[in-house]
Amino acid sequence: MRPGVGMSCRAGRLSCVEDRLAAAMRFAVGLAEGARGVTSPNPPVGCVVLDAAGERVGEGATRPPGGPHAEVVALSEAGARARGGTAVVTLEPCAHYGRTPPCTDALIAAGIARVVYAVADPNPVASGGARTLEGAGISTQGGLLADEVAKGPLRAWLHAVRHGRPHVTWKYAATLDGRVAAADGTSRWISSAVSRAEVHELRGRVDAIVVGTGTIKTDDPALTARTAGGTPGARQPLRVVVGHADLPDTARVLDDSAETLLARTHDPAEVLAALHARGVVDVLLEGGPTLAGAFTEAGLVDRVLLYLAPALLGAGPVALGASGVSTITEAHRLAVEEVTMSGPDVRVSAVPVRD
Repeated sequence: MRPGVGMSCRAGRLSCVEDRLAAAMRFAVGLAEGARGVTSPNPPVGCVVLDAAGERVGEGATRPPGGPHAEVVALSEAGARARGGTAVVTLEPCAHYGRTPPCTDALIAAGIARVVYAVADPNPVASGGARTLEGAGISTQGGLLADEVAKGPLRAWLHAVRHGRPHVTWKYAATLDGRVAAADGTSRWISSAVSRAEVHELRGRVDAIVVGTGTIKTDDPALTARTAGGTPGARQPLRVVVGHADLPDTARVLDDSAETLLARTHDPAEVLAALHARGVVDVLLEGGPTLAGAFTEAGLVDRVLLYLAPALLGAGPVALGASGVSTITEAHRLAVEEVTMSGPDVRVSAVPVRD
């Protein structure tokens, strides 16, 4: 028999059950995180199936579009041991026919007795799974580790469903005095090798990277995801270049290592609308100060990811260009979510404070 979730039952039966469910949900969150970047426009979901005794007997994550959802993968692994058990899933099971049948049908057919999920599905087309399950006599519980899931693997997807546009993370590296390049324009490398490797991993999980033509002409970045050894990653994001200026024929974003979209506009909202129409959910903004300022002024930056390097330059460009602020009371305020180390750098994740 496979090992369970490793919980002690000494605190009492109720506490033991709650601990097992929380541990199973955290395991499901890890599965969902591993699927992030390969499921768009579908959500990256993780599922764990516990048998009637509370032992983990099945696990799975959503496969690429057209493939089975997390519940179906986990139930397939569990087989007959799922009967009378519990399905722990990061998102409320879907109740509609899309590319695949409803996950509620699979849960009912497997004889699952209880479904515990973190986040209710906000998509009006797919929601209602809990009601369907309850109508079939299956107990449901929502909200377990909801904040952890909503801020983790489902962050971008939930945002896209609720707001009708991709989620935008503005990522940049700067020195302690706020410079993103030296006075002569050189910027390689402000951040450490550890941070750069982390960014390449992040690139491999987003749907698109957005920059302006100025960045292409100045730095000629490839905008690809690469492994620690320098080889191309298994999955490459869409490269998006914003602006009306023509690019040099030798620009690396014009090679065949990944798809490139030339967005002939300066309007951030138009860029995101075009990407949303293509099924893009998660966007990484890596452009220079001008593009970052335009997205910030338009209120279209949903998360700031800063790699702060322990270095001083004293001169050179700063990260953010004009963003509609003329006095301190108009400052774009942020709430810091997390501060961690990335090698010698400090990584800061923050989100805008909005009404």
